Amino acid sequence: MKFEYYNDTGRDISIHAATESSGITCDMSIIKPLETRTFIIPTDTYPWVKMWDHGELLGLCILVYAKKDEVN
Repeated sequence: MKFEYYNDTGRDISIHAATESSGITCDMSIIKPLETRTFIIPTDTYPWVKMWDHGELLGLCILVYAKKDEVN
């Protein structure tokens, strides 16, 4: 499955290293303003997304994590 993120923040966004370690494939370079980034999500998972703002020094960071449905 593909998940696309469009950067409309006007700021550069770094991608958290845990994005790749969760099994997602993507270009890990900085997402520039007005750029779209495609994340390839593993089969039988869905994207869980979190973004942090570390202020002017470190900027924005996004984590796209591959989650599985938990059956209770």
